[in-house]
Amino acid sequence: MVIKHWPGKTITESDNNLFSLLTMNHHPVHLDQHYAKSAIHGKVLVVGTLVFSLAVGLTVRDISGRAIANLNYSEIIHLAPVFIGDTIYAESTIVSKRESRSKPDRGIVKVNTLVTNHKGEQVLSFFREVLLPKRVQV
Repeated sequence: MVIKHWPGKTITESDNNLFSLLTMNHHPVHLDQHYAKSAIHGKVLVVGTLVFSLAVGLTVRDISGRAIANLNYSEIIHLAPVFIGDTIYAESTIVSKRESRSKPDRGIVKVNTLVTNHKGEQVLSFFREVLLPKRVQV
């Protein structure tokens, strides 16, 4: 099963600056336009962990909104740089599902999420496992 998450998120300079400050990532390639111009990409890069955090957030409605717990994240791969003004989109594929070994009323779903930018370029990929109730209570 493939889930296309909507809407996407356009990453602003304010998003990147605030996240850099909150996480104490003060590398000049994320904050200093003059420095970034002389770096490999020639402009400010969005912090990779911000891209990852936003990508997880884009999937919450469809994947973990009713979860008991997020069990793990793995194989987080930054495939391409993300820049201020880029819009990212996420698509998740259900990789597997199984019953919980210790709690029979719960199951574990594993998904692979692929993040693309507004140009259709793949920028991030990751796996996660989510613990869910077998029957959703409404």
